[in-house]
Amino acid sequence: MKQHIPNILTLGRLVLTLAVFLALCAAALGYCDALTVFGFAFWGFVVAAVTDFFDGWLARMWKVESLAGAILDPIADKVLVAGAVVGLAANGDQTAALAGGLILFREFSISALREVLAPRGLRLPVTLLAKWKTTLQLIALAAALLRLTSPDWMTDPVSLGVDVALWLAAVVTVWTGIEYGLAARKALKAAG
Repeated sequence: MKQHIPNILTLGRLVLTLAVFLALCAAALGYCDALTVFGFAFWGFVVAAVTDFFDGWLARMWKVESLAGAILDPIADKVLVAGAVVGLAANGDQTAALAGGLILFREFSISALREVLAPRGLRLPVTLLAKWKTTLQLIALAAALLRLTSPDWMTDPVSLGVDVALWLAAVVTVWTGIEYGLAARKALKAAG
């Protein structure tokens, strides 16, 4: 059973991400009490983000890494980030929409680049900065979701801090995209 727990966590992250996204959509469309839904979205996102750490950590610790997990984990990460960005944008968070748009452009571009390289036997291993990039994205998006839950106590400096975190995540994300692009170019040249 223990060999399945990391993949169950990853699948749980996907299901929870869908619930968070649907909640944010319901709030944007006015179908429910927004503050209650925003609270659910924040906590659901936080739980989903925490599973991102634990699924890989448990798989490595228990030596039960699998092909399914290697495929599902990055997909679940991207779906979590995309769901939060789109949900925040739908609820009027312009910074999340703009910075998130850059984040999503990079994420999908690098995924496509990996798909192009894979048939040639070329890989782009995950870098340490890319791991930090994911952490920055998750923290910034969680902060933006928290901002939705608390418009009364969210002062201008705190709100500005959330915006700075979103843009920092976007800059680091784009930077890692450039690094991966250069690494792919070098790998393609070496492969002839």
